[in-house]
Amino acid sequence: MNRGRHAALDVIVVAGLVLYVTPLLWQVVTSLTPDAAIAAGGWPGALVLDHYRVVLARSPMPRALVNSAAVAVIATTLAAGLGILAAYPLARRLLPGRRLIMLAVVLSTAFPAIATVAPLYLIVRALGLRDTWAALVLADASFALPLMIWLLVGFLRELPPALEEAAFVDGAGRVATLRHVILPALAPGAAAAALLTFLFTWNEFLFAYTFTATEASRTAPVALALFPGVFEVPWGDIAAASILASLPPIAIVVLLQRHLVRGLLAGSLKD
Repeated sequence: MNRGRHAALDVIVVAGLVLYVTPLLWQVVTSLTPDAAIAAGGWPGALVLDHYRVVLARSPMPRALVNSAAVAVIATTLAAGLGILAAYPLARRLLPGRRLIMLAVVLSTAFPAIATVAPLYLIVRALGLRDTWAALVLADASFALPLMIWLLVGFLRELPPALEEAAFVDGAGRVATLRHVILPALAPGAAAAALLTFLFTWNEFLFAYTFTATEASRTAPVALALFPGVFEVPWGDIAAASILASLPPIAIVVLLQRHLVRGLLAGSLKD
């Protein structure tokens, strides 16, 4: 009976994975299909790389990918640095009103981005930061910071206080203890939180669309949204551009999936 249930569960999981992957596979096939076959609606007789050549040579997508990578890396680094500095005193109860602060951190994640984009746009314009990486970095980091703090507080609570106590006995100060003892032990959890922040920043669209005006700072999601032509929709080129925009996060998740799972489990399992 148990074997039958496990087999049925496996079939359901495989079917779900097939349904999940099908749109991506369809995009891959479309990106390799000649325009004539796409217009005819038939299966491609031969696969070509023409759409990728067009996207890489005659579209703003390469620049958009560079912008996305730069904004995501800088915003993730900023959020991780500020998140660690905020999470440590919250986890070790070094701040008064810790519960209220954590409640505020959690509640801040409930605000939808659309509700804040208008005032943020006015601030960005007043500071002269419109159409710059700085505007996107500050907006993305500010929205990712509450999640970063919440995750890091959970990871820090699982670290035994004996690590810090031993460092204090050896004469280390609070900053030295944080740098040489806490951070190495926190590395798996911090890496998982940073990876989630990177993926959020890479895929963010609303701020990137609102705060940018030219190809100099537009990110990959915005470039994809503005890709359709005036008189026709280049489906093959759009599919190729979407695959190029999806490859970096997919590659990062595939390469770092073990560290991601290990880091996420670090906050929920005890030795």
